[in-house]
Amino acid sequence: MRHRTHIRDHDSEAAVFGRRVLVAMVIVVAAFIALASNMYHLQVSEHNELQTRSNDNRIKLLPLAPNRGLIYDRNGVLLAENTPIYSLDVTPEEIDNLEQTLSQLQQLLDFPDSTIERFYRNLKNQRRFNNVPLLDELNEKQLAVFAARQHKYPGISIEARLIRNYPHKELLTHAVGYVAKINPRDVESLRESGELPNYAASRTIGKLGIEKYYEKDLHGEVGYQSVEVNNRGRAVRTLSIEAPKPGQDIVLELDLELQRKAAELLGEQRGSIILMDATTGGILAMVSTPSYDPNWFVNGISVKQYQSLLNSTQSPLLNRVTQGAYPPASTIKPQIGLLGLEEGTIDEDTRIWDPGWFEIKGVDRRYRDWLAWGHGWVDVERAITESCDTFYYDLALKLGVDKISSFMAEFGFGERTGIDIHEEVSALMPSRGWKRARFGQPWYAGETLSVGIGQSYWTATPMQLAVATAMVANKGEHLIPRLLRGKIQDGVFEEALIAHREKLTLSDSSNWEVITKGMRNVNMSPKGTAHRAFKDAPYSSAGKTGTAQVRSLGQEEEYNAEDIAERYRDNAMYVGYAPAEDPEVVVVVAIENSLGGGGSVAAPVARKILDVWHTRFNNGKKQQEETNADN
Repeated sequence: MRHRTHIRDHDSEAAVFGRRVLVAMVIVVAAFIALASNMYHLQVSEHNELQTRSNDNRIKLLPLAPNRGLIYDRNGVLLAENTPIYSLDVTPEEIDNLEQTLSQLQQLLDFPDSTIERFYRNLKNQRRFNNVPLLDELNEKQLAVFAARQHKYPGISIEARLIRNYPHKELLTHAVGYVAKINPRDVESLRESGELPNYAASRTIGKLGIEKYYEKDLHGEVGYQSVEVNNRGRAVRTLSIEAPKPGQDIVLELDLELQRKAAELLGEQRGSIILMDATTGGILAMVSTPSYDPNWFVNGISVKQYQSLLNSTQSPLLNRVTQGAYPPASTIKPQIGLLGLEEGTIDEDTRIWDPGWFEIKGVDRRYRDWLAWGHGWVDVERAITESCDTFYYDLALKLGVDKISSFMAEFGFGERTGIDIHEEVSALMPSRGWKRARFGQPWYAGETLSVGIGQSYWTATPMQLAVATAMVANKGEHLIPRLLRGKIQDGVFEEALIAHREKLTLSDSSNWEVITKGMRNVNMSPKGTAHRAFKDAPYSSAGKTGTAQVRSLGQEEEYNAEDIAERYRDNAMYVGYAPAEDPEVVVVVAIENSLGGGGSVAAPVARKILDVWHTRFNNGKKQQEETNADN
């Protein structure tokens, strides 16, 4: 049976086709409208933002480290400088066999496996076309050896940069300080202070002394280099450069020759010497021994070197000038005597009999004077001149520890002096309340006697003694010590301001004269404890010796420095100023565990450093005066 053929309905098909075309056209128009809308959004509405993002992908800002400011002494001698060094850098993508190349370099330049390990750690955070340092500092031999063979090592280059250098090494470490590599703790501190962007290209930061205290001034401001990069991040051309602003140069009050002489006088002894300008508070010399080479820290100190410093029994890391807390001993007798005069407890003519010892009623103990047979009849002036302990036992008991503690605080004991380095302690000015809070015990009369001669719990730093001595020399003027003389910015020197604290004013200003007369006699009277050291000096001076006990002696025990262990020997102390009539300089000497006291050990050192000061400063002053007179 034959199937029947159907005739196609062209009209129906045309209608279906028309509907489909219409739908397709609607979709195309809608898509075109959407595309046009999106193009308008991208090209017009978001133009600025997208252009910026495009430039960010195409243009990079590379930070440029500023040159660190230099540090000079008062005479223009460089104390901290920037010197060029050469590093060995590797560009990994230019090397076919990196492992083999590093092995060859190790044999050629003789560096440890740890150097290669550090290189691979650094490589993880770098792109292969960037330079990665292998050796931070090439020595002369390594530099010469590699330079002769550099053509054999494509991808290995010698790069030059500036590094901090301290030409005088350990001589100035505790004053000038040093810089060292920025560590995570530094990064966190910079982030908190908002300074982190300014260190984008810096490798080091001030860690100690002046380098740390004036870090903001010395560091400078970061610069930037604008470069165009390709899709892999490689710089293809430089667009612009904003030069970094170098740090300010700093001039210190220190005199290098005085500093060198002071260090020479201390030699191998543990101790410190301070020379301070009595009119400005400027520190002319500040030596703490033993010391160490600050250059060790600049590029990263080895574990072995650091452990040797940290574990040394000589404590070279301790700045004895501002962190060494010693019993001040008899060096504070002038201030105690001044308190007695001010309170009316004694006057210029008050005398006591000194048989060589002192007793408290009802206490079965004798407190001995350093002179076993005593000084006889003693007034305050003679008690200072001959350093009579018995007079001060009696005076301290009458005054009481509360008055002593309060008055000594006026001289800065028990608080930081404010010198412009961070490494300073407040030491301890004891009081009745302090002992109760610290030990939960009452204060005893015998402890007051010990405080009266600068012993017991009382400790002071040499810098505190310098400030207190300057206050006596200046009749109450309280200078804040400083290392900074001024700053140099754009070739212009700006001198630092002299800073003071509140002046100590006495009810009777003539009391100053009583005390300073006793101090002059210490050096200039035949009975003075420092007379032998200052005999025939070409200048007048005043001072006070002190011998600080490191450990207490038993009632019947005799002290003999040669028969006891070194660490138990007394400390030799001396404070003073010159000239006596118109003070220009204050000197403090503290020598630990010495074979002798303040008069026999510390005073001669003070005399020798003052002789150098007198020659350098007074001769220069006379020449200037003669020049002015001729003009």
